[in-house]
Amino acid sequence: MLASIAFQTDKSPADYVRLAQLVNRYPFDVVSVYCDAPFHPSYGPLLLMAPHIKRARLGPAAVSPFRIHPIDIAANTALLAGLAQGGVYLGLARGAWLSDHGIEEPDQPIQGIREAASIIRALLSGGSAGLEGRVFNIAPHVRAPYPLPEREIPLMIGTWGKRLARLAGEIANEVKIGGSANPEMAKYLRNAITQGELLAGREPGSVGIVVGAVTVVDEDRAAARKKARREAALYLPVVAKLDPTVDIDQELLDRMAKLVVEAEPAAAEKLISDELLDRFAFSGTPSDLLDQVHALADAGVSRVEFGTPHGLQAEIGIRLLGEQVIPQFPQGIAAG
Repeated sequence: MLASIAFQTDKSPADYVRLAQLVNRYPFDVVSVYCDAPFHPSYGPLLLMAPHIKRARLGPAAVSPFRIHPIDIAANTALLAGLAQGGVYLGLARGAWLSDHGIEEPDQPIQGIREAASIIRALLSGGSAGLEGRVFNIAPHVRAPYPLPEREIPLMIGTWGKRLARLAGEIANEVKIGGSANPEMAKYLRNAITQGELLAGREPGSVGIVVGAVTVVDEDRAAARKKARREAALYLPVVAKLDPTVDIDQELLDRMAKLVVEAEPAAAEKLISDELLDRFAFSGTPSDLLDQVHALADAGVSRVEFGTPHGLQAEIGIRLLGEQVIPQFPQGIAAG
């Protein structure tokens, strides 16, 4: 099983560099940054961090081709590949809350992801990006005018849905379930991924599953879980209804969302039970996190991504992850 760490892109240039130097002390396999509007788009932070990370693979988790055009995604990925010493990956996703930020919602999101992946791969391999698609139209003469990556860039697709998971089974290396720590959700999507693998003539199980969520680890278990509740309350009303394996009252989610909007986080966090917290966040002591990681490994997850804020203080959380959690990761699951 691979271990990765992810950062929200709300930092100063100096902070990105400092965090990269800290992460580089520990055996993380992957370092990701988010691409959520209205925060910094992924590639600026990644380019700042790349010179300071010697081992881990770098990538965005994940970029929406309906926000950043596939031609620009390819160009930025190639530039990052020229700096990243441990390699890069590319994460694509439909994108959430697009209309809230003035971005048109896609009519054909699955087809759009398929076409975007095709355009990006063509450009990064030195071929023509020409495509008369249902979503994207690129002239045949369009090719990459910049240095190309020396090796193929692995593709990760972020989704909670079966249709996009099937597409990932056809064309991707990994599927990421973002905002989840739930082993049952990984099992749920595995069947759809396998359908795509078989359709494309690929070996079942060759596409890895990544699970990532808010992480708060500290020796003070109660304080860590309290902070995780507050962080999870911000996104749980959205993602909980995407998880068909969790039985949760919609009225409770609506109340939680209302409290968040009204800036009453203390009241919102009280609505999150221990069981619900463990489905949607990594929290507690290093031992607690390892229990969650082993349950995910048993469910066939190949990579776990520990998301912001990492700890009561970021630096302490990263140290605990690097010194006490990752060295005890299960071995032998690393598809994708």
